[in-house]
Amino acid sequence: MTLFPAILTQLLHAALLVALAPLLVGLVRWLKARLLGRRGAHPLQPWRDLRKLLRKQPVLAEGASPVSVAAPYVALAATLAAALMVPGFARGMALAPMGDLILVGGLLAVARCALALAGMDAGTALGGLGAARAMGFASLAEPAFLLAVMVLAMLAGTTNLDGIGAALGEGPAGLRLPLGLALLALLAVALAGNGRLPVDSPGTTLEPAMVQEAMLLEASGRHLALWEMQAALRLALWLSLLAAVFLPFGTAPADAGPLGWLLGLAAWGLKLGLLALALAAFEAAAARMRVLRVPEFLGAALLLALLGVVLLFLSNGLA
Repeated sequence: MTLFPAILTQLLHAALLVALAPLLVGLVRWLKARLLGRRGAHPLQPWRDLRKLLRKQPVLAEGASPVSVAAPYVALAATLAAALMVPGFARGMALAPMGDLILVGGLLAVARCALALAGMDAGTALGGLGAARAMGFASLAEPAFLLAVMVLAMLAGTTNLDGIGAALGEGPAGLRLPLGLALLALLAVALAGNGRLPVDSPGTTLEPAMVQEAMLLEASGRHLALWEMQAALRLALWLSLLAAVFLPFGTAPADAGPLGWLLGLAAWGLKLGLLALALAAFEAAAARMRVLRVPEFLGAALLLALLGVVLLFLSNGLA
């Protein structure tokens, strides 16, 4: 494989990610509104909001330090770097050798820490509360993620996303119970990591539980636009990751040429659309969850991933 197609597909992938991430957020909101019988905002509304926010200067709290200025740039850069490593319409892009699931998880952890630091930096009570809850949830989500990665690595023989997609799509792994358990665990981690769990605080006016939103109460203007873009890229990353691992069909090789890229782009768009529809249906149908139930939800994901590892060891005769 020559270097030029790998670099070209990587640049196209980056441009498509930046362009489609806010559109994906708007699509999920529009689908959810339609499922609930409402008209809903136009799917392009997130792009309009970003354009309006980018024109405004950020206003910092009196007690804010340089952390509040640097945090949105660090979080956006880490999330974008992780998203570029996840295969989209093509496999074998320039950053494919670096597309390790553990590295992707580490970059997402860097973005999450930057968000928590920004929430605590202004010194507000709600910001500290949201940061504490977010990091507490992450302490359960990250072990579940790593155990799910272990299942995928044992099935595919690698933690590289291209290798996992090729092995599960073309190899003899097939449909196995450990793979299904890893899927359930990753779905739970994805919902928690994107702030998509339907939690609230009954009896209070806080909506919804002031976890993700609480850390951004002091953000405004250009900084808020960066945070919104980071959240959109994080959602696109997770949907692309689930599609690359569990729906590995239709992905074109980097040297397939323009026709192959168009077919891969159509397959990628179809998979993202189906996952967006599933997410909207989940949000429309799911009942509210007490915020104290979130650790139990993530604990169940951790147990599912651990059960997948145990079953895989037993089935391979390694126990």
